[in-house]
Amino acid sequence: MLGDRYEGRDARDIFAKVEGFKLSEQARAAQLYPFFQPLDRNDGPEAEIYGRRVVMLGSNNYLGLTRHPKVLQAARDAISEHGTSLTGSRFLNGTTHLHEQLEDKIAGFLGAEAALVFTTGYQTNLGVISSLVNRRSVAVVDKADHASIYDACRLAEGEMLRFRHNDARHLDTILRRVGENKTPLVVIDGVFSMGGDIADLPAIVEVCQRHQARLLVDDAHAIGVIGPGGHGTASHFGIEGAVDLTVGTFSKSFASVGGFVAGSRSVLEWIKHFGRSMIFSASLPPASAAAALAALEVLMEEPERVEAVQRKGAMLRDGLRDMGFDTGDSQTPIVPVTIGDEVATVTFWRDLLERGVYTNPIMFPAVGMGKALLRTSCMATHKDEHIESALEQFQALGRKHGLLP
Repeated sequence: MLGDRYEGRDARDIFAKVEGFKLSEQARAAQLYPFFQPLDRNDGPEAEIYGRRVVMLGSNNYLGLTRHPKVLQAARDAISEHGTSLTGSRFLNGTTHLHEQLEDKIAGFLGAEAALVFTTGYQTNLGVISSLVNRRSVAVVDKADHASIYDACRLAEGEMLRFRHNDARHLDTILRRVGENKTPLVVIDGVFSMGGDIADLPAIVEVCQRHQARLLVDDAHAIGVIGPGGHGTASHFGIEGAVDLTVGTFSKSFASVGGFVAGSRSVLEWIKHFGRSMIFSASLPPASAAAALAALEVLMEEPERVEAVQRKGAMLRDGLRDMGFDTGDSQTPIVPVTIGDEVATVTFWRDLLERGVYTNPIMFPAVGMGKALLRTSCMATHKDEHIESALEQFQALGRKHGLLP
């Protein structure tokens, strides 16, 4: 584990490792600590931090709905009717008609038999995967899958195998090694959260079907972003119905917080009763459920928002690539700018922020060692002027830092 490098000599004290951890303190002293930066105000495409207005390129608010009047009013109405919290789990007193309406709406949107709402997207993967994978199972995951998928596999009692990123041939090789006495569950991201690339779903589906492996796709960064009307990865490739389970979140396109899984009613009934992260967690607050429901309705009424976020993403991505920045295999409004060295990445982040551009520095273990990057992302509500202004600063600072010719 990452924290093991800080283990102290006194193995009898579990806090001994804390004394060896000085990295954050040193970064603060050098004015290079990029995390937990408090926003004064967040207006969507722009934000205010330390009294300065900045272009927000660090948010997952893809459809720009966090300030939509319908979403705000739905949250207010839910608080008036249900209060701020249900103070109980979905399993007991924490379910309202809002939760059930949201589940029905999500299932209908994705063409699934049913959906099940969790308190967070992270907890969704924990509950779904750990309830299905046991000692007679094996989880087969993409090397670049989200951390919640890896943590879910650790919580489960079954074996976990990894295949090379987005490599269906290697997945085929891995599945050939799975014995007949083990049942495989393949788990992938639809859109990968750091690279912005899209899973090779048709090839992966073909491999899964050949090996009779079930397939779970985490579409947290895909729903609302790709596919006709924002229906996600399977819709993007025109293979709706080929995925067994779709996991998603409300904390991105749906301007709220929470998560869900969609699939067959019988499988979700099992997860309801064996998904520990649902059973033993307080439920999604009514205001959050109402906001997500309203955001989904806005998406269905205004599908042009999907086209808008795709266009803004292409504008940013093409602009950065044309300058000479490494944006990897991004095909979505998630646009990484790979720099490599962590200090150089954080220094570039700091200077961009001072010039009015908010980005997210990403380092190990979220990406591989020596592959530090700035993660940028667009919203449907960004104006062209926002993107143009950000590109100007990237170019000026890229030259200053020796990243561009």
